[in-house]
Amino acid sequence: MHNETRATRRGVILGAGASALVALGPLRPGPAFALDDAQARALIGQAVNDVNAAIDSGKSGAALYAQFEAIFTKYADVPTIARSALGVAARQASPGQMSAFTTAFRGYISRKYGKRFNEFIGARFEVEGARKVKTFYEVKTVAHLRGQAPFEALWHVSDKSGKNLFFNIIIEGVNMLAAERTEIGAMLDARRGSLDALIADLKTAS
Repeated sequence: MHNETRATRRGVILGAGASALVALGPLRPGPAFALDDAQARALIGQAVNDVNAAIDSGKSGAALYAQFEAIFTKYADVPTIARSALGVAARQASPGQMSAFTTAFRGYISRKYGKRFNEFIGARFEVEGARKVKTFYEVKTVAHLRGQAPFEALWHVSDKSGKNLFFNIIIEGVNMLAAERTEIGAMLDARRGSLDALIADLKTAS
């Protein structure tokens, strides 16, 4: 039971992160921006507030997924996450394929996690602090879900694109980027490495 509870809350929080997940462009050298701990904390606080508002809106189905997708686009670095999810295949993809994959991936994530957001009703997230880690900030939050003990979620925030966006979440040792890479890799293998087939299927998968 303990392991089942851990798996459930990891999935729920990864969903929240994914719901606040997709916009800047691959992390790459850029102009120097003044991201600091206060800005990183503010970004995650705003993202969580928008997710909570979506959950409390009473919307469901396609309308709710579309709202989550808009939150992704506002707060997260989906191109980086999408490229990470593809792994080695991303280096072999054409610019057109990467663009199409990123769009399909964003919709897929919105539907995949949007279906679980009823589990967030009544949830509460507290931002406890932030610290600099190499070239990004790690923001610590504590999640309080109904009927479960509080647990920690770490959000990674960067300004490499010129905007403050988050690009990863770690919950109880589970790395979101690594988890998505494993899942997308398995899906690509099942299609014998055909990125075009994967893109087509992601448009309707959830």
